[in-house]
Amino acid sequence: MTGPGTPFGGRRQGRFSQLARRGFTDPRAASLLLDHEALHPVGDDGVLLDALAATADPDLALAALTRLAEAQPEGDRAVLLDTLLAAKPLRDRLLAVLGASEALGDHLARHPVEWRTLTAFDTADLHPGIEEFTAALAEATDPDSLRVGYRRALLTIAARDMTGTTGFTETAAELADLATATLRAALRIAAAEAPEDAAGCRLAVIGMGKCGGRELNYVSDVDVIFVAEPPEGAAEDTEPAALRAATRLAARMMRICSDTTAEGTIWPVDANLRPEGRNGPLVRTLSSHLAYYHRWAKTWEFQALLKARPMAGDEELGARYAEAVAPLVWGAAERDNFVPDVQRMRRRVEESIPADRVDRELKLGPGGLRDVEFAVQLLQLVHGRTDPALRHASTLDALHALAEGGYIGRKDAASLHDSYEFLRTVEHRIQLYRLRRTHLMPEDEADLRRLGRSLGLTPDPVAEVTAAWRRHTTAVRRLHEKLFYRPLLDAVAGLEGGGVRLAPEAARVRLVALGYADPAAALRHLTALASGVTRKAAIQRTLLPVLLDRFADSADPDAGLLGFRKVSDALGTSPWYLRLLRDEGAAAENLARVLSAGRLAPDLLLRAPEAVALLGDPGGLAPRGATALRQEVLAAVGRADSAEAATVAARGVRRRELFRTAAADIVGAYRPTEAPPGEGQGPALDQVGDALTDINAATLAGALRAAVQARWGDELPTRFAIIAMGRFGGHELGYGSDADVLFVHEAREGADRAEADRAALAVAGELTRLLQLPSGDPPLLIDTALRPEGRGGPLVRALDNYAAYYRRWSLVWESQALLRAQPVAGDPELGERFTALIDPLRYPEAGLSESDVREIRRLKARMEAERLPRGADPTTHTKLGRGGLSDIEWTVQLLQLRHAAELPELRTTRTRRALAAAEAAGLLDAEDAAVLDAAWILASRVRNAVMLVRGRPQDTFPTDPRELAAVARYLGYEPGAARQQDTGSGGQMIDDYRRTTRRARTVVERLFYDGD
Repeated sequence: MTGPGTPFGGRRQGRFSQLARRGFTDPRAASLLLDHEALHPVGDDGVLLDALAATADPDLALAALTRLAEAQPEGDRAVLLDTLLAAKPLRDRLLAVLGASEALGDHLARHPVEWRTLTAFDTADLHPGIEEFTAALAEATDPDSLRVGYRRALLTIAARDMTGTTGFTETAAELADLATATLRAALRIAAAEAPEDAAGCRLAVIGMGKCGGRELNYVSDVDVIFVAEPPEGAAEDTEPAALRAATRLAARMMRICSDTTAEGTIWPVDANLRPEGRNGPLVRTLSSHLAYYHRWAKTWEFQALLKARPMAGDEELGARYAEAVAPLVWGAAERDNFVPDVQRMRRRVEESIPADRVDRELKLGPGGLRDVEFAVQLLQLVHGRTDPALRHASTLDALHALAEGGYIGRKDAASLHDSYEFLRTVEHRIQLYRLRRTHLMPEDEADLRRLGRSLGLTPDPVAEVTAAWRRHTTAVRRLHEKLFYRPLLDAVAGLEGGGVRLAPEAARVRLVALGYADPAAALRHLTALASGVTRKAAIQRTLLPVLLDRFADSADPDAGLLGFRKVSDALGTSPWYLRLLRDEGAAAENLARVLSAGRLAPDLLLRAPEAVALLGDPGGLAPRGATALRQEVLAAVGRADSAEAATVAARGVRRRELFRTAAADIVGAYRPTEAPPGEGQGPALDQVGDALTDINAATLAGALRAAVQARWGDELPTRFAIIAMGRFGGHELGYGSDADVLFVHEAREGADRAEADRAALAVAGELTRLLQLPSGDPPLLIDTALRPEGRGGPLVRALDNYAAYYRRWSLVWESQALLRAQPVAGDPELGERFTALIDPLRYPEAGLSESDVREIRRLKARMEAERLPRGADPTTHTKLGRGGLSDIEWTVQLLQLRHAAELPELRTTRTRRALAAAEAAGLLDAEDAAVLDAAWILASRVRNAVMLVRGRPQDTFPTDPRELAAVARYLGYEPGAARQQDTGSGGQMIDDYRRTTRRARTVVERLFYDGD
C-alpha cells in the first residue's frame, strides 16, 4: 500500500509536480508513459523531459513518441532513443512535430522509419523548392506511394516550421511548391495509367488561389484550371478528341490527389474557378478560355486570375495561357462597377457565414484573412494596369509593393503585414493538429492552450492567444475599411507627415475605379471636406472612408459625395452634426445611402439639413402615425399669423416627414432584406403608402385650418370635409402621386344655405390657392377631376347635392371611382355620412348588370387606346401598360362592384386587401391572386424608385444609364442588372418586369375581359 506518506508515494507526487511544472496537463498519464517499456531507459532523462516541455502539447508529444518507439522494428528502438538524446536537432524537430500534430504522429506510427528524415537537413534541404520536392516524389508510381511521399515531405516542412527554421512566408511557399510537385507526380501517374490519353493531347495545369500565389495552407483545396490543345502537328479536326483525352487525364489526376485510402488523402483538387464553374467543361482550349473571358467573365473571375500560375503539364501551353490572360487581369479595373462588384463579392462571402460561426472565422469573418486579401487585390487591380511593379501573386509581396509605390501608407502596410502573418500562422497551427481543413478558432481550452504554446505565448497561452487574435482582427477590420480611401484623403489633406502622397494620376485612377465620372470634382470635394488641421477636418478624415465606401456601392458616387459636401457645408458649424456621424455608426452609413440613392431625399434634406439627426436615432425613421402628424401640423398652423405662414409651417412638417419616409425606404427600414428582388416587398410598400397618405392627410388638414381661420376664425358657417379618392383613398400613394379629392359640405343648423355654399366654395378655393403657392418643397397637387360632372362641375357640393346627383345622374365609372373614397380631413361626422351615402353606389346590392360590365370594359379599352402617351412602351408603362397598375386595379374593382354587397370583406379601399379578400372568397384562385399581387407591387415600387431617383414622377423606366442603375439598386438588383446587354434589352431588371407584368396581363384578360 502506498500513499503520500510513504517514500514511494512521495516520490510519485514529486514526479507529478515536476511534470505539471513542465506543462503536462495530465501528470499521472504522463508518468505511466514515461515508465513504459518502449521508452526504457530514457523516461526519466532530464534532457527528454525539457524537450517535451518546450513543445506545444507535452502530453500529445509524449503519447506520440511512445507509439513511435513501440512501432520501431526490432533493434531500431534503441537507435531512435539514443539518437533522440544525443542529437538536439532531431530531438527538437521530432518532438516539436509530435507536440503540434496528432495526424503526423499517426503517420509516423504507421511508417516508423520515417523519423530518420528528420535526423539531419542538408543546406539545400533548409529551403527546398519545386525541384527538391519533385525529386523526393520521383519514386512514387501509384496513388498510395504518392500519399506516403507527400506526407513524408509534409513532415519535413512541419519540422522546419515548428522549430523556427522557416517563417510563415517560407512555409506557405514550401507547401505550394510541394503541391506543385505533387500535381506533377499525379499527372505522371495518370499518364502512365492511360498512355493513349497522354499521347492524344497537350494538357497544362494552371494553379489558382493560394497555391497559385505560393502561399498555401497545410490543408487546403488546391484550385486549378485545365487548358488543353491537340498534340503538336496534329490535324485541326483532332481537337474534340484531344479535349476528351485531356478531360479523362485531368479527372484521373484529380482523383489521385483527392481519393481517400488507408494512407489518407492528399487534398481535393478544385476546378470550380474554371469558366462557367462546375457547369462548364472541365477542360477547354486556350481559345475557348479567351473567348469566355472576353465576353462572359465576371469581375471576380479576373480577380481570381490574378494568382494564375502554370504548375504542371505542358510548360509551353501553360506559359501561353498565363501570357494571354494577364492583359485581361490588369484591364479588369476599367470594367463598369468594378470596385462595387469586388466589394459586393466580399460582403456576400461574409453574409454566407453561419451566424454561430462568424465570430470564430479566421478566414471569412470581419477582420479576417479575406479582408486583407480582398483589399490588397483590389488595389493591385486598380493600379497594376499602369504599374507592373504591383503584379505579384503573393499577398504579402503585393502589400510590400503597394507600400513601396506609395499606394498605401507604410504604417498601414506594416500593420496589415503583421496581422496577416499572425492570422495565417494561427490558421496553420490549427490545421496542422489533425491535418483537417478548418478556419475556425477553437473554443476548447485544451485546443487554445496548444495553439497559444505553439506560437510561443506564455505564461497564459489561452488568454494571450485570444487577446492577440482579437487585437489583430480589430486592426484588420479598421484598416480594411480605410485602406482604399485613406491615401485619397492623405493626398488632399495638405498635412506634413500626413501619410501617403498619392500621385494625382493614381488618385484619378482610383476614383474612376470607384465609379466617379468626374474625378477632378471628387478631388475638389475631398479637399474641401478633409484638408487642414481643424477638428472638423480631422473628423471628416475619419468619417469619409466609410462614406466613400458606401458611395462607391451606389449607382452615382458623384452625386453622393456632392450631396455630402453640401450637407456638411450647411451643418459644418453645428457641433452635433459631425459628432452624430462619428459616434452613431448607423448615422453615417444611413446618410451615405440616402445621399447616393437619387435626387428626392437629398433635395429634401438640403432644404432642412437638420433632419440628418433622424438618421442617428434608432427610432428616428419610424413613421409618426396619422394622429401625431395631424396634431403637430394643426399646432403649427395655430401659431402662424397668416394663412400663408401657416401653409409654410404645414409644408415644413410635410417636408421633414417625406424625408423620414424616403430615408427609411432607402436604407431598408421597411424592406424585408432577405427577399429576392421584387418579392416579399408588399408589407414594405404598404408601410410607405400608409406613411405618405398620413403625411398628405395631415397637410390637407393644416391647409384647411389655415384657409378657415384666416377669414372665419374657428367657426365656419358650414361643415366641411375632404374625401380622398384614388390611390390617396386607398392608402397607396407613391412619392410622386397627386392627391385625388372631393370636397363636401353641409350648412350648420340655422345657417343660411346660400351663405354656406359661398363659404364652402371660398374655403375650397383658398385651400387650393395655399397649396399652389410657390415653394421649393415637393408640391402637394390636389386633383378634383373625380367630382360629379368632372372639371365642369362645382368644385364643392353640399351633401344633399351629392345625394341628388348620384341618385339621378351617376354613371358606373363613378361607382367604380367611389370604391376608394375615404374621409381624410375636416369634419369627421360629415365624412362618415358621406361614406354612408355612397356605400350603396359602390357596393350595389344587385351587383352589376351586363351593360354595366360592358361599359366598364369599354372604358378600360378606350383608356388603353387613348391615354397611353405617344411613343410609350406598353410593356414597361407602370400605370397604363400591359399588366400594370390600371390592369390590376380595374380587375379588382370589377370584382368588388359585383360581389361586395354580399361579401363585406371586399369593402376596402385598398387594392391588395381587396385582392386577398377575393382570393379568400374563392372569386379567383391563389395562383392568379399571387400573379396580380406581384405585378401590382412591382409596378408601384418602380414608380416610387423613379421618383426617388429623378426627383420627379414618371410612369416608365428612365433612359439615363445612371438613373436606370439607381432604380435597379432600389429594387434590390446587383450592379449591372440594368445595363444594356448585347441583346438590346434593358437588362435583368426590365426583363423581370416584363415577365411579371406579362403574366399579370394574361390573368387580367381572362378575369376582366373574358370573365362572366
